[in-house]
Amino acid sequence: MTPSAVPTPARRLRTRLQDTRLLIAPGVFDGLSARIAAASAFEALYASGGAIARSAGVPDLGLLSMTEVMARIREIVDAADLSVIADADTGYGNALNVLRTVREFERLGVAALHLEDQVSPKKCGHYAGKDLIPADEMIGKIRAALDARRDADLVIIARTDARAVEGLEAAIRRANAYAKAGADVLFIEAPESEEELRLIARQVRAPLLVNMFQGGRTPLVAPDVLAEMGYRIMIVPSDLQRAAIRAMQDAAAAIKTAGTAAGLGARLAGFDERDALVDLPGWRRRETTYTVDPT
Repeated sequence: MTPSAVPTPARRLRTRLQDTRLLIAPGVFDGLSARIAAASAFEALYASGGAIARSAGVPDLGLLSMTEVMARIREIVDAADLSVIADADTGYGNALNVLRTVREFERLGVAALHLEDQVSPKKCGHYAGKDLIPADEMIGKIRAALDARRDADLVIIARTDARAVEGLEAAIRRANAYAKAGADVLFIEAPESEEELRLIARQVRAPLLVNMFQGGRTPLVAPDVLAEMGYRIMIVPSDLQRAAIRAMQDAAAAIKTAGTAAGLGARLAGFDERDALVDLPGWRRRETTYTVDPT
């Protein structure tokens, strides 16, 4: 296959969405977490805005700028040859901001991005106290996103947070309006029961994304059941990061009390394992390739 014939990440994702199997995308937040997830043979990654915010030491309250988020997404795209679904929050402003956001994210090489209908600055979809923009304003943002993309394969995902603010029926109405506006995939955030998940799948006339993570407002449902309902993408935004937080807390406590983390044993990645994860052998080979023999 010639380089020009290799499908882009966006094309791979768009083709994959025609499959009835559920695509599972774990949430990542930097180049290292992207490499860890890629090594576990996932087909796609989710660049979680919340996880990126927390990795910068701030809560998921819309505190990071587009530029700060893009720096992390660049790491993620560069670290793993997978389709990256990016969280673009509200598009960082109005429809004009969305035009620029989509163009900038597309240049980074993401396969998809989602925009939400919260007022900016937004909050985590599982927090209380959210506010929404009017549905017509969100439709304008979706139209701007579609106009902005240069690659027709770039998947535009519309997210509504209306379930917690206006109720499930309103969320479904908004989702269908966003689908009619041209969104490729719909994402109703934080349904509160399996029956709500089923109702969404029956009534929303577009491919669906679902958010599944331990401890959220939405109950955990098995991937095969979600696929049977009709969902196409499942994101798991925070679980890798939460596992990393606990592991680092344990290591910090061990170092504080014992002066060493040796007691953690196999819970610490090996020295060589760590370097292999970031492809040190490959960089060493490149170093040799570009070394000039002075003789």
